[in-house]
Amino acid sequence: MGKGSFKYAWVLDKLKAERERGITIDISLWKFETGKYYVTIIDAPGHRDFIKNMISGTSQADCAVLIVATGVGEFEAGISKNGQTREHALLAYTLGVKQLIVGVNKMDSTEPPYSQKRYEEIVKEVSTYIKKFGYNPDTVAFDVYKIGGIGIVPVGQVETGVLKPGMVVTFAPVNVTTEVKSVEMHHEALSEALPGDNVGFNVKIVSVKDVRCGNVAGDSKNDPPMEAAGFTAQVIILNHPGQISAGYAPVLDCHTAHIACKFAELKEKIDRRSGKKLEDGPKFLKSGDAAIIDMVPGKPMCVESFSDYPPLGRFAVRDMRQTVAVGVIKAVDKKAAGAGKVTKSAQKAQKAK
Repeated sequence: MGKGSFKYAWVLDKLKAERERGITIDISLWKFETGKYYVTIIDAPGHRDFIKNMISGTSQADCAVLIVATGVGEFEAGISKNGQTREHALLAYTLGVKQLIVGVNKMDSTEPPYSQKRYEEIVKEVSTYIKKFGYNPDTVAFDVYKIGGIGIVPVGQVETGVLKPGMVVTFAPVNVTTEVKSVEMHHEALSEALPGDNVGFNVKIVSVKDVRCGNVAGDSKNDPPMEAAGFTAQVIILNHPGQISAGYAPVLDCHTAHIACKFAELKEKIDRRSGKKLEDGPKFLKSGDAAIIDMVPGKPMCVESFSDYPPLGRFAVRDMRQTVAVGVIKAVDKKAAGAGKVTKSAQKAQKAK
């Protein structure tokens, strides 16, 4: 996983330096009151470089919320001997904060997403640790959130065409069809969203697990998005220390999807400027080479040819923490869609038309 999304962390982040680094440096205070309480939220930095700021924030608190990331390796690093999770929990107790809530975060990044097993494993591990220095795990709340009520609100950018309330859209590669109830941008309802708009759109979905980051939504009746079984791409190798041959399976970043894709067949090496063929079936590629390659995604993925939908047809190839290649998709072998999920609201909307 890359850096987690800091979407909601921004609520308390005010400094420009913090926003750019995506971390909290200073302590931030927000106040509000309920019928019974005056509440002050203190956001203490979780980043190691700013531990002294975290101490000054924590020493003022009655209750601490310890946010624990669930990502494989991420949680283990935090709870390890020198990890931040351990250090913060111990400091909170030492500074006199006797009430603790543990927020189990990034549940969508577990394998599989929202894994009950992973959640229970984390509760057990954290409970064992906090008990050692004085907290009673039975009185500590371990919370996971799904915003209920209005359905699911996917967020994304309109790449082509329009998106408006009442449309019936299909999400690929999951093959879920549902009705768009409303579209909003900057908390204002829109009658239609146009290319370039970053919007949230409310849909009724069977389950929060049905739609995830990297999905593509499109008109269910007009060239709906579909899962790609494979695709042919023109790729330029920018920066790879060795040789790349068939079978190489780096991560592809294409629109909001980040999925490992196998270089199934190196079809031809080409001149990177003119596009003319230099060699059929090269055995390997190295930095500076350009080639036509057949690729197969390791997990369900939705892509399109660059000539049809440019934003869904260009990608970067990542390996060894760097961009090793870039490419454009020439042709897509689309998987024949079986009968996917269609929500009741979508069925009603389709009948009404």
